[in-house]
Amino acid sequence: MDRLILPLRPGMEHLLEALDTGRGATRLVGGAVRDALIGRPFNDVDLATRLVPDTVIRRLKAADIRVVPTGLAHGTVTAVLPTGPIEVTTLRHDLSTDGRRATVAYTLDWEADAARRDFTINALYADPIDGDVIDYFEGRRDLNAGIVRFIGDPLRRIAEDHLRILRFFRFHARYGRGEPDARSLEACTNRANDLMALSRERIADEVLKLLASRDPLPTVALMERLGILKPVLPEVTRRGVDRLADLMTAERSFGVPGDPIRRLAALLPDDAAVSVGQRLRLSKAQVRRLEQASGDAGAGTRALAYRLGTESAIDRLLMNGDDPQPLIGWSPPRLPITGGALIAQGLTEGPAVAAALRRVETRWIEEDFPPADRVEEIAADEVAQALASDR
Repeated sequence: MDRLILPLRPGMEHLLEALDTGRGATRLVGGAVRDALIGRPFNDVDLATRLVPDTVIRRLKAADIRVVPTGLAHGTVTAVLPTGPIEVTTLRHDLSTDGRRATVAYTLDWEADAARRDFTINALYADPIDGDVIDYFEGRRDLNAGIVRFIGDPLRRIAEDHLRILRFFRFHARYGRGEPDARSLEACTNRANDLMALSRERIADEVLKLLASRDPLPTVALMERLGILKPVLPEVTRRGVDRLADLMTAERSFGVPGDPIRRLAALLPDDAAVSVGQRLRLSKAQVRRLEQASGDAGAGTRALAYRLGTESAIDRLLMNGDDPQPLIGWSPPRLPITGGALIAQGLTEGPAVAAALRRVETRWIEEDFPPADRVEEIAADEVAQALASDR
């Protein structure tokens, strides 16, 4: 049996003791086990337990551990430690599913709980005391081989939750090597239209997680070729995949971390970016970035950042294949003079002041944001010209 060396967070020993880990009632499960086995860093730690939620809540409160009932309908509560939250979920098996949500019942059977999970590499458990890894569906073998494979019948797994189609490709981008598992890929391709039943928010979350992976390009290209995204993102075409390739080349060349919103902007036609962002219910700031990512970068990188904001300017520079390094860590300054200073120099309050201030700002930007004493010189010159023109 494999053994896992998993450093526990401070305070976690107390949590595990409260949940009868020493008696086999509670195990680590999922991502932390998977990533620890291959030496990847991880943040989230999840626990699976035979204890029902009411018992978990009672025991954690008795142990003075804050507990939040985050998903009682699915048997999940969250233990809040000083080092972060840990989800604790009671073992379950599905009673019914409709492709979007499941009705579950609790069980004491670890293998039944594992069987309802999506991929073999996500159905790995570990005893947090002795490090024994429990693997019911050869997930460790698949993990070592770089294979993402549905547990059991792929079509059944997809019918239980249509989002698993997108999850398959996201996990392949992160953990897969070479060609995807043939049966899993065929099922996802055949059932791609099922994605239309999902909420836009769930689709957006998975797509952005995929694009945040280190190298999503081969997977995205495969999805476009097979028409996986067409039911929900018909705007993504081969041209968008080519633009994503160019963007990622620029990201690597200039040493800039990949960004999912920037990469989504590359995938979308310029005239569709805003409508797609709104359809996916992205935030206003994210939609604005999609809108601003494309276009001419202009001659001055800092001038571009002043106009668009640093983040959007970096997006646009990379989309144009230009170096954004001068903007890394730079924040656009504020114009160090106000209309009141121009009035004090003799301008009459009103439209003339606003017009003069705009001219001062334009020259300040063109000179690459010189210090306040130079701005005062520019302002004095603009005031003098304005007063002369009024005579």
